[in-house]
Amino acid sequence: MIGDQIKVRRKTLRVTQPQLAELAGISVNTLYKIEREQGNPTLATLTKIADILGMELCLKVKNLQSIKE
Repeated sequence: MIGDQIKVRRKTLRVTQPQLAELAGISVNTLYKIEREQGNPTLATLTKIADILGMELCLKVKNLQSIKE
């Protein structure tokens, strides 16, 4: 999941949670929750974290068939 990918990338770059949180303008607790898939971050927050870590976000939209009545 995305939290795991953020955590791995952050550790690869040797960036601490407090450092990344400060750069992203979020609390350390929020970052902790994101990395553990417990948070519900906005797309803006995820984009900011991804930019800082040199990652790219791709949004996929699922095509759902309408339910016939």
